[in-house]
Amino acid sequence: MLVPLPKLLKKAQDVFNAWIRERDKDRPCISCGKAGNQAGHYFPVKGFSGLRYDENNVHLQCAYCNCYQHGNQAMYRIGLVNRIEERKVKELEQKALDDRVKKWSRNELNEIIQKYK
Repeated sequence: MLVPLPKLLKKAQDVFNAWIRERDKDRPCISCGKAGNQAGHYFPVKGFSGLRYDENNVHLQCAYCNCYQHGNQAMYRIGLVNRIEERKVKELEQKALDDRVKKWSRNELNEIIQKYK
């Protein structure tokens, strides 16, 4: 049976976010330095779907920064520069301009699920 695309998209996001939380489990919130438990996107999924599964775009964040501070973007960028360096942040920002909206295919989503499982 074919899984509906929205369910496949959610499954890929869940698997990817769990991988991010595991990758960053010994690191603090990228924005404020407190303990974090969420996979926060520098460029949000809404409006920047092309970066939804980009490892440089997603890092551990606390719920306060991610949800109530809308990602705490200014501090996120500072933390991102410290973590991946300015050159990679600029590459990510250019990628956001170039690949702002992406329609993910079933094959791409299945590959993401397999890669990050």
